[in-house]
Amino acid sequence: MKPIAVVALGGNALLRRGDAPSFDNQLANVKIAAAAIAEIAKNYRVAIVHGNGPQVGLLALQNLAYTEVAPYPLDVLVAESEGMIGYMLAQEIQNVMPTSEVTTLLTRIEVDANDKSMLDPTKFIGAVYNEEEAKVLAEANNWIMKRDGEYLRRVVASPKPKNIVDMKAIDALLADEQIVICCGGGGIPVCKSDNGFIGVQGVIDKDLSATLLAKQLNAEKLLILTDADAVYLDWGTENQRALRHTTPAELSQYDFPAGSMGPKVEAVIDFAAFGGKAYIGALEHGLDVLAERSGTCVSN
Repeated sequence: MKPIAVVALGGNALLRRGDAPSFDNQLANVKIAAAAIAEIAKNYRVAIVHGNGPQVGLLALQNLAYTEVAPYPLDVLVAESEGMIGYMLAQEIQNVMPTSEVTTLLTRIEVDANDKSMLDPTKFIGAVYNEEEAKVLAEANNWIMKRDGEYLRRVVASPKPKNIVDMKAIDALLADEQIVICCGGGGIPVCKSDNGFIGVQGVIDKDLSATLLAKQLNAEKLLILTDADAVYLDWGTENQRALRHTTPAELSQYDFPAGSMGPKVEAVIDFAAFGGKAYIGALEHGLDVLAERSGTCVSN
């Protein structure tokens, strides 16, 4: 049986910064992802995890537009984004690989309801705003805004993933050699209560969920595809330089922004230290990243 590769697709890669958050714009990027995944699937059983930062932010804005009922909670919006993006990915992958079985699985992930992120939100969602727009929206909706490059953007709690509740289903689908889309948007955050699982108000980082999934599957490779073509040191300065091949020990020496590259770096360090091989690179160069012709490769 073929080895397993976990492919994590960034929400910002599927809906590029600055692009209108339309179906057509997202579909164009989903088609790019589908082509890359089809090539990877020739040699690996593939589990796909996707981000949802721009998409869940858009759903939250749409959620506020109808005032006759209270806004739906974030865990429900994460589930909505899982279904929406999962459907688009499954359809386009199957269009490229008509003889393959592709399944999208709504996936619950257990978190700690008292995770420290609840008090210090870092997860970017939704669109970017200038200073004036951000101030108006923050005051009107009681949002927390933080700087994302030259703009401001809404941030929400991002609890760490502890356990994949629906892991048995993922194992069964991969054993059947299906392409599996799971843990979408980082997974639906839930925690245990006296009456079973209940939803948690947050958005789990999809890269950390992808690493947890890769470790539980004993995957051979973890591939994080985003809107950046590699991990850079001194990003945004005249001295910026890409890391092409590195180790967990070397990468651990550097600091990266908590709301963007930080979780990706944390994820690849964790998986490479676990014994796998991890990559970060651009969505459109997915196959080249895996072949180590592009992007950043992390291994011991």
